Amino acid sequence: MKAAMRGMVRPFEVMEAYREAESLARGGRDILHLSLGQPGCGMPEAVRKELQTVVSGSVPGYTDARGIPALRERIAAYYEQMYGLKIPMERVFVTVGSSSAYSLALMAAFDTGSRIGIARPCYPAYPNMMRALGLLPFFIDAGEDTQFQPEWEMIAPHVDEMGGMVIASPSNPTGALIGRAALETLATKCEKHKIRLISDEIYHGVTYGRKAHSALEFSQEAIVVNSFSKYFLLPGMRIGWAVVPEMLCRSFESLLQNFFISPPVLSQYAALKVFDCQQELDTVVHSYEAGRELLAQGLQEAGFRWVSRPDGAFYLYANTSHFGMDSKEFCRRMLHEAGVCAVPGIDFDEERGQDYVRFSYSGAYAVIEKAVEKLCAWRK
Repeated sequence: MKAAMRGMVRPFEVMEAYREAESLARGGRDILHLSLGQPGCGMPEAVRKELQTVVSGSVPGYTDARGIPALRERIAAYYEQMYGLKIPMERVFVTVGSSSAYSLALMAAFDTGSRIGIARPCYPAYPNMMRALGLLPFFIDAGEDTQFQPEWEMIAPHVDEMGGMVIASPSNPTGALIGRAALETLATKCEKHKIRLISDEIYHGVTYGRKAHSALEFSQEAIVVNSFSKYFLLPGMRIGWAVVPEMLCRSFESLLQNFFISPPVLSQYAALKVFDCQQELDTVVHSYEAGRELLAQGLQEAGFRWVSRPDGAFYLYANTSHFGMDSKEFCRRMLHEAGVCAVPGIDFDEERGQDYVRFSYSGAYAVIEKAVEKLCAWRK
């Protein structure tokens, strides 16, 4: 017997780096994490109290596969509040994190062998999931000049080769936004050319001075995935959602029923309550700004020549090519010699990622401050 080829995907370097760092920490090393894309603070106190109330009563069992109606209605209301869009709750599906929303979207929208465009660098699980599902990622290489975000001119020569396109704004690993005009062009052109657009909007809310626009503002044929893990501070709840075009609702629901039965019930109640905490959530986003500026300045002082200037999310993507080693070796040495954990760019770009490292500033300011001190001392 042998393992199935669909499981032969690249490992997730973020988790590999985290595992090695934790091993060193268990051995007594003081390790500073600039690796995980996870909010450093816990869930809002109001959510904790809500969960205690739910647990103290009769905890519901399975819910509707699409999610409890109250949560789906609240998500639909959020689209009107944030983007001025009236989205019927029938098009809203609560999922087990945005990862399941994305994988279900791929299964609902594309047949085996379809070619799906995706700008590189990108969140590595996305092309890996495509490959596991028998789909073919078609990489579009963006560069530093566009903060690694795609523009329609990069996609236009390939429209006959692609059945779909995946975008992320703000993106992981760069934190860059796609501006309103560029997003409108991408969404409308994809619809015109019958390219199914999947828009990753999990970092909406985590932006600095610029508004993140939804692909749904420009095309109702787009599939949008979102998450309660980032802005909403509930990563451990593993809860997200998708907004799906009407024609895909039946197949998306059937896939949900068969693969997951229903989303976790406690997580759904946590997600419903967290919408009442937006002032607290915005305060946390403001704290990210301070960490972003501290880390960006620190990396420059440590000798990094190019560092992304993110409009959102909580990552800096830094060029390390001038340090004379590839990014994986750079990260290994930085971890073992300086005690700072970050992620090599090969996780996000198999071709050019050896020249980049992703740093996360989602943790406590004091941790970032100490990490900067160690990095500057290490590079001198």
